[in-house]
Amino acid sequence: MTESFPVLLLVMATAAYVVRVVGFTLMQLVPVSPRIEAALRATPLAVMAGIAALALQTGGLAEALALGSVVGLTLILRSDVAAALMGVAVVALLRWLGA
Repeated sequence: MTESFPVLLLVMATAAYVVRVVGFTLMQLVPVSPRIEAALRATPLAVMAGIAALALQTGGLAEALALGSVVGLTLILRSDVAAALMGVAVVALLRWLGA
């Protein structure tokens, strides 16, 4: 840990708080149209897709197989959270096996 870490952590926490407060404030002023509601509903999926794309780009076979299993499990189980947790288990198992 460097000497500047506490300062950086404080700056990042403050920025996250300000963004959240500004977001809540703006949502009180902006009427929620169907288009805005659709965008808000799609945001978590977009974030997960970005995380998965980075994992695929920097990862190896274990990450690719885990992502494939998560997609399949999501279709079977109809639960994103359960599929994601099982995907973590698949990566752990494959890493433990040396893949």
